[in-house]
Amino acid sequence: MIKNISNLGDAAVYCDFGSEVNETINTNVINYFDHLSQLIIEKKIDGITNITPSYNKLIVSFDLTVTNFEKIKDLIQNLTFEKDIKKENKKIKIPVCCDEEYALDFKRLIKKLGIDKSEILRLYFDKEYFCYMTGFIAGMPFLGDLNKVIECDRLETPRVKVPKGSVGITEQFANIYTFESPGGWNIIGNTPKKIFDYENRNQPALINPGDRVHFYQITKEEYLNWNE
Repeated sequence: MIKNISNLGDAAVYCDFGSEVNETINTNVINYFDHLSQLIIEKKIDGITNITPSYNKLIVSFDLTVTNFEKIKDLIQNLTFEKDIKKENKKIKIPVCCDEEYALDFKRLIKKLGIDKSEILRLYFDKEYFCYMTGFIAGMPFLGDLNKVIECDRLETPRVKVPKGSVGITEQFANIYTFESPGGWNIIGNTPKKIFDYENRNQPALINPGDRVHFYQITKEEYLNWNE
């Protein structure tokens, strides 16, 4: 499942699961992440300081005063999944308002894709999305996979400020900006739903790797009166 394991600097191991981005490969990444995390919780591994999953890679950072690359590499290569870790992946519904003031990039998308707004929205909402990873800003989910008809490149010039709650698309992915942030995704709407709650220390992110997301459209009135 892992194609290559190599050094990343002095104190990290780079696990390469392949160049493709798809649900099967990402599920393998998440499986390794879950099992290594469980071993750390059970105190069966010494020296690992952080584990970072992405679409198709896993970075395992370690403390050089406790362990080394060869020990961590050997551990990963011999990791067996004798039993599944019981993890309940959620199905989450996210409301999105696509009124003009929230949908910042439809003129660009219509020109680039050659289809009208209603067709873009139909193709966007008629999908269930898989969360590959979270990152860039806290709790931001990277969700795949868009219908190929509405895949589009990033903005040529990124925005200095993308509003919190903005829902964007680029290439094969959709995302949600959990905080105001710079960014270059094509913004098609905004959600009133809180995606990241820093006060919830146990589970601050609403959406986590392995979860599935379905977006649905709401009116501006529903958006403004949202109270969840």
